[in-house]
Amino acid sequence: MPIIFSPLGNIQMSSREGCLSELKFTEEETDGEILDQVLLSAKQQLEEYFAGERTTFDMPIGLGGTDFQRKVWLTMNQVPLGQTTTYLKIAQKLGNPGAIRAVGAAIGANPILVILPCHRVLGSDGNLAGYAGGLDRKKALLQLEGHAFQGSLF
Repeated sequence: MPIIFSPLGNIQMSSREGCLSELKFTEEETDGEILDQVLLSAKQQLEEYFAGERTTFDMPIGLGGTDFQRKVWLTMNQVPLGQTTTYLKIAQKLGNPGAIRAVGAAIGANPILVILPCHRVLGSDGNLAGYAGGLDRKKALLQLEGHAFQGSLF
């Protein structure tokens, strides 16, 4: 699985059946040449995103997970750049306002960080809550996207 540089730390990527299937932050060093076209496209689009030149991503994404997880990930993917939502609002959109913890667990299992923007999901109080890449990265991603984050890291 190739590892690329980003201003927020190295990113490990993988593809499956012509679709991006994983993107996560890693402490491992960057490595090797990328030959896979999906991963080359992902690398280019991420570079444009971090440079402030891209506001949406356009690549095939292969989502594993359960039906519920996929519904949560697709709902969260509708949050526009520079805006945020809450776990509760996603649960409500899915027609199950009592499923806040299940929504949180599904978001925590997001296999494609940054591109599927789980960093745009905040706690109901507006504070940062959970991020597989770390709360400092979550805050940095929101700031990169122009969100005037006023909440707390905790």
